[in-house]
Amino acid sequence: MSHSEQLEERIKTRLAQANYPDLDRMMADYAAAAVQLAAELFHQTLDYQPQSLDAFEAVLSELAEHNDLDYEPEVRIWGGYLGELIRIRYSGSWGMVAYPGGNSMMPAVDVRGSHIFPLMKVYRRLTAGEQESIGAFYHLLSERLGKPARVN
Repeated sequence: MSHSEQLEERIKTRLAQANYPDLDRMMADYAAAAVQLAAELFHQTLDYQPQSLDAFEAVLSELAEHNDLDYEPEVRIWGGYLGELIRIRYSGSWGMVAYPGGNSMMPAVDVRGSHIFPLMKVYRRLTAGEQESIGAFYHLLSERLGKPARVN
């Protein structure tokens, strides 16, 4: 097992075994793992800025090329990052929300009453490809949500 595979395995094991006091802390930890993995495995810088979405998209493109991808941890890690970028930028909050059209509860970012499902977006990006552009998603989201709560 290579150094990068060992690192990735250690991070995923730590995340899976952690006990979190709340969803906010859990998603922040998954997002921090995304930042670390992006830097160390993919040589990309993620900094919770909208400008980092090109680097984020590059990571997802590379991940999507793996036929043996275990989607559950990947979606949590990378969806956590996308969600934290949105939550921070728009002063939102995490909550468990029923996904529209389904009866399963999943993490969503609530911004002024709108529920955003970043984990589902990342899943669709990984499974459906580039037509599920994260940049286009964020652009649409920005138009709908309007001015950020604060520029970070």
